[in-house]
Amino acid sequence: MFSGIIESLGIVEAFERRGDDARLVVRHGFGDVELALGESICTSGVCLTAVAFPPGSYVADLSAETLRRTTLGSLQAGDTVNLERSLRLGDRLSGHFVFGHVDGVGRVAELEPSGSGYTLRVATNVSLAPFLVDKGSIAVDGISLTMCDVHESSFAVAVIPHTFEVTTLSRRRVGDPVNVEIDMLARYARRAIEFASTTN
Repeated sequence: MFSGIIESLGIVEAFERRGDDARLVVRHGFGDVELALGESICTSGVCLTAVAFPPGSYVADLSAETLRRTTLGSLQAGDTVNLERSLRLGDRLSGHFVFGHVDGVGRVAELEPSGSGYTLRVATNVSLAPFLVDKGSIAVDGISLTMCDVHESSFAVAVIPHTFEVTTLSRRRVGDPVNVEIDMLARYARRAIEFASTTN
């Protein structure tokens, strides 16, 4: 489980296809922090399991399902990714609960200066519409953001300068794909409503 507060930008050192799967090597930028074998690292919004630790880096295996449902399949050496280590019991939660389970791949429809920050609009599949709520939380490439303008097949978020500068958002362009994860609370609320409608 994560908070959506990006700790570090990582650099893809290698991306190797292995049949339907792939292996990813990322230089993490966590400094001298000791990472444990099997530790979860949120990588641009996708929860990955670290299986090896070359100096200053981590290695993760990507399943065919992950490659199909996320943007990670298009990574190349030199690309930048958002990184966050999993939360520990007692950690301060500054964002919202992010699980690293991507619900869909959206597209950057707009990224424009707005005041001192930026407005980011992401176009999504209409199937996510029931979970998009004004002032609700959403994760874009693992970044905890708050929706401020919701349409049936898109949402906008206000991005402050700090978030823009310390995440991959500063490298995004219109048309770029991004990983989108809806708020888990919205997911359960939707399921509860669906269940209630079938039992009444």
